[in-house]
Amino acid sequence: MTLLASTGRLQTLSASFLALGMAATVGTALAFEHIGGYIPCKLCLEQRIPYYIGAPLMLVALASARLRGPALFTRGLLLAGALLMLWSAGLGAYHAGVEWKWWEGPADCGAVAANISTSAENLLEQLNAFVPPACDEAAGRFLGLSFAGWNVIASSILAVIAVRGAFGR
Repeated sequence: MTLLASTGRLQTLSASFLALGMAATVGTALAFEHIGGYIPCKLCLEQRIPYYIGAPLMLVALASARLRGPALFTRGLLLAGALLMLWSAGLGAYHAGVEWKWWEGPADCGAVAANISTSAENLLEQLNAFVPPACDEAAGRFLGLSFAGWNVIASSILAVIAVRGAFGR
């Protein structure tokens, strides 16, 4: 069986795991923000973009694999997922390096939109009290890694799964 011949169980499993893994990863980031109260910096928000693109793309790959669509199409979508996760890993590595002060971050980091009150009396208080997070300060660390560091690990694992699904038999 050649790369173009058919898609099989591996592609279906890979697309399923990738869609779920990407959604769970970005969902966790959103939960830390909206439930845990962690305010993301500019680089944190940029790291979510590959997941926002990748999760729906992997649902399309899953549909293609399940419906026995063209193998080239399904495998191409899985390869696109791998490239998105490599992009995410690169963004995470860059952000982790900024946090460890290995290199400078973007000059405009820290300019994040806040939730602003619509009440005129509280508006000035909120504007004066809000300090956007800096990209060079980790919001927290777990087992020595920041959220950016954990994103590198998660993205790398998902990229390997996507490559295996795209090229495996």
